Amino acid sequence: MELVNGRYCVQGVDLIQLTEEFGTPVYVYDAAKIKAQFDRLQSAFSAVDMKVKFACKSLTNLSILKLLKSYGSELDCVSIQEVKLGLKAGFSPEEILYTPNCVSFEEIKKAVELGVMINLDNISILEQFGNEYHNTVPVCIRLNPHIMAGGNKKISTGHADSKFGISIYQMAHILKVVSTYNLNVVGLHMHTGSDILDAEVFLRASDILFDAAKNFENLEFIDFGSGFKVAYKEGDITTDIEDVGNKLSAAFNEFCDRYGRKLEMWFEPGKFLVSESGLFLTRTNVVKTTPATVFAGVDSGMNHLIRPMMYDAYHEIVNISNTSGTKRVYTVVGYICETDTFGLDRKLSEVKEGDLLAFKNAGAYAFSMASNYNSRLRPAEVLIYEGKAHLIRKREEFEDLLRNQVEFEI
Repeated sequence: MELVNGRYCVQGVDLIQLTEEFGTPVYVYDAAKIKAQFDRLQSAFSAVDMKVKFACKSLTNLSILKLLKSYGSELDCVSIQEVKLGLKAGFSPEEILYTPNCVSFEEIKKAVELGVMINLDNISILEQFGNEYHNTVPVCIRLNPHIMAGGNKKISTGHADSKFGISIYQMAHILKVVSTYNLNVVGLHMHTGSDILDAEVFLRASDILFDAAKNFENLEFIDFGSGFKVAYKEGDITTDIEDVGNKLSAAFNEFCDRYGRKLEMWFEPGKFLVSESGLFLTRTNVVKTTPATVFAGVDSGMNHLIRPMMYDAYHEIVNISNTSGTKRVYTVVGYICETDTFGLDRKLSEVKEGDLLAFKNAGAYAFSMASNYNSRLRPAEVLIYEGKAHLIRKREEFEDLLRNQVEFEI
């Protein structure tokens, strides 16, 4: 988002004019930013055979999936529905990694039928998988390295109390299952969480994975998950992806030499690729003054952007209708019948009813976590590609709320 002659634009597209065409609230994605992030990641790991598996749970719009495929990305899915979306977007089964958690074995069997790579994180499921398929279907194993990443337990998945992954301390049990059922383990996986700042976390985890890898003769890849931190506000510390790339690539190549052949390195970035590309544009419904607070209430709420309420996530907010006004303090809230606070005590250019407020970093885990709470409708999505705005999801209408309801006659 750039300020050009007093107007905010993305790739030359005026955001106020965009809202006049598509309405509010609306999600807007910058394809050029997604491409820049993808290229940066590829460049950082150019010294190894690295594959990017976009964590599509962060943003599942088909147009975004197709866009990333055109850049050379593959896909990481966590549900059978995401697998089917990936196939519909044009990804081949071989390009899709399926990493379920606490799903039924029937769903895993459906994923096997679709031909995608299966990644299991539970010994019980691994045993069922072995009993069903033995060595006829290759499998990846997700390990929990017991490394706390990012400092926020809400977004950390590698700590000792996590439901994700098989504990590294259960390796002996894993090997018994693998041996008993003659499983063909072709990959090892770990993901410690989000907002990892430096290379040391990945290097510590890599030592654990490399030590585990010596137990498996048929490995083709090692998947390091992701968790790279992006900037949420001006001056934020972010992951030095180039430093991570240099250090982890060197360690990986040394391991491959010891292992006896070159393996692929996989990553599953979601937020890193799409978060900063996204803006969420809302219109101010009311400005309400109380004895303690001035509220700016917008035409959206936790039904459209739940991250501030669920994860205490920070999204910078900008009044794009008033780019040079006097700064005043507002608490920005939504229209849901809950305490849905987007931003507490924010300094914004003076806000009037009808002004447009833009939420930054709204490309990841934003629309994909939206709901119809309070029977509100989900917003439209727009992709700005090569200087033009394209509608990639229509705004819901009231009939969409009723589509699958079956009326009971009383």
